[in-house]
Amino acid sequence: MEFCRRVETLLPVGSGLRCSLPSKAQWEYACRGGESTPFCCGETITPELANYGGSFTYADGPKGDDRQQTTLVWIFPANGWGLQDMHGNVWEWCLDHWHKNYDDAPYDGRAWINPVAKDSEAEQKQPRLLRGGSWSLLPRLCRSAYRCNPLPDGRGSHVGFRVCCLPQD
Repeated sequence: MEFCRRVETLLPVGSGLRCSLPSKAQWEYACRGGESTPFCCGETITPELANYGGSFTYADGPKGDDRQQTTLVWIFPANGWGLQDMHGNVWEWCLDHWHKNYDDAPYDGRAWINPVAKDSEAEQKQPRLLRGGSWSLLPRLCRSAYRCNPLPDGRGSHVGFRVCCLPQD
């Protein structure tokens, strides 16, 4: 979020935009790119479409290259809305706190954040959401709907983030 705050200082004054990590709902909507299948490219995925552990398969998909590292953006085809690398490459942080299910989830795409004091010890112990899978994992973990729940201090070569800029509420 500090990165997002710094990006906002570079936006044109009066643009009305704010930068943030996406909510889990915003991330999944963007990932699907207008599709309802497990992947924006259809029912399965291949190592020619995304960077994941290519020695593993999903459904009837073939095995392929296991690159064992991140790749540059724009190597793989974009989704239907022109967004790159929504599946695989690196896990992407979302703004939401982890919830076991979707009971009582916001219905309007907002982040679902538990009421805890900012910068408190409790905040640091709130599991967050990662979406998208990574270069080192099984393709099923790259599905549009898959999510995992690390603590906010989770780091590694398989974790990154995507900034979204939206009109202010």
